[in-house]
Amino acid sequence: MELARLIVRRVGARRIGLLHQVDTYFNVPDCRLKKREAMMNGHPEPVEVIRYERADRPAARASSFTIYNEQEAGYRFGTLGLPIRTIVEKTRELWMIDSLRIHLDDVRHLGRFLEIEALVTPRQNVARCHARIAHLRRHLEPALGEPIATSYCDLLESDGRRPVEPTQP
Repeated sequence: MELARLIVRRVGARRIGLLHQVDTYFNVPDCRLKKREAMMNGHPEPVEVIRYERADRPAARASSFTIYNEQEAGYRFGTLGLPIRTIVEKTRELWMIDSLRIHLDDVRHLGRFLEIEALVTPRQNVARCHARIAHLRRHLEPALGEPIATSYCDLLESDGRRPVEPTQP
């Protein structure tokens, strides 16, 4: 992780902060749905419910997502009395370079991961996002391990772990 930090700092990224995130994944048939509770630099962030769809493949891929606050999620999904699939707990070091988000994640029961996100916008189309990610990946090559194709939730399940109780931050 230290090598990744050195590289992202060298390419001009700035450290935004340290997040402690607990993502509760729910069993739903048509997407991934998670409730995210987070602390940023020791301060609570608003709870978010995130509905997303993303292909399971190791290459860069698009995500279609909607973020709801708790009230909106209550209207859309009821009181979230949905069956819990699993809970993913992580510490995320957030870095930014322009509009690219770099996540240095330490995931409980799984290990350490590096993730790069680019938000597609009218000024930042899909091709440009892929090019910027590829450029950053070339710099990060010495710090990268094997690409993964699935979510942390899926990795926990494939490892036979289904933690349902987060630790206290």
